[in-house]
Amino acid sequence: MRSRTCVIGLGLIGGSLLRALSAAGHPVSGYDASPDVRSLARTASAKWRIAETIAEAVADAGIVILAVPLPALPAVLDGIAAAGYRELLSDVTSVKEPVRELVAERVPQLRYVGGHPMAGKETSGFAAGDPDLFTGCAWALTLEPDIGPGQLDDWLSMAALVTGLGARVVPVSPGEHDAAVALISHLPHLAASGIAALADTGLAATLAAGSYRDGTRVAGSRPDLVAAMCGGNAAALGPVLDRFIARLTEARRLLDKPDPVQALTRWFGDGHRARTRWPPHQGPASELPVSAEELLRTGRDGGWVTEVAADRRTVLAVRPLS
Repeated sequence: MRSRTCVIGLGLIGGSLLRALSAAGHPVSGYDASPDVRSLARTASAKWRIAETIAEAVADAGIVILAVPLPALPAVLDGIAAAGYRELLSDVTSVKEPVRELVAERVPQLRYVGGHPMAGKETSGFAAGDPDLFTGCAWALTLEPDIGPGQLDDWLSMAALVTGLGARVVPVSPGEHDAAVALISHLPHLAASGIAALADTGLAATLAAGSYRDGTRVAGSRPDLVAAMCGGNAAALGPVLDRFIARLTEARRLLDKPDPVQALTRWFGDGHRARTRWPPHQGPASELPVSAEELLRTGRDGGWVTEVAADRRTVLAVRPLS
């Protein structure tokens, strides 16, 4: 029989994860700090158990997955420690280095594999949850080059769980993860919010159409959640924002030319080429031996894991075509 998986934090991602795990046949329990959310989740289905305390939620869990904002993690980790939990811990937080440091500080006795599913909506809350949210999505799972055999086995346990939900597992170190998401997730939130704030006028709002809609969609996300995400990755996001500002400053300079069209065409060309190459074309699947070095190389090449062999000696992996 499968061990119980516990999800702490039942917002959009946690609520979707609870639903997806249950739909895949996993025994699941959940907890949220909000009594209203607990009540909503409890009445939504009899297939899962919603606990009244963290201690109750983790009591018989083999895996605990944290789905709370970064500022809430210290208190939750303290609650897990006080409950005496000693098994495998993961999370879905959008930054990985700060979480790794918090876990090492507050629950060093736990086995930890950092995670981050690249999935979401501009809406939030348990009611917005979707059991199919993770189907086909990239789900980062962190590991270090010097990882030990036991830690590698824990990583494979999480990889098997995640691929069983239909996600693609991307092996990555915490630092490399944070640098990448600063560019493709956190910076777009800053840009979208800035555009939306500037366009908040009657005429602009009336004329706004596809470009505005697509370019500002994530500005509809809850400000406190986005602030926690971006602020938690400040060390990686700051330099990326500097590069973006420099690029916009260059566009501003080109606008002052007597005939800016030719220069702007070249400026727009870089982004056009990059965007038309995305998403990368999928190459053939191949069987790879399990090692931290091989897994991290796969992630750096833009590849992902789709299946973990039953004997844990190999994984099925895909790399994009060059």
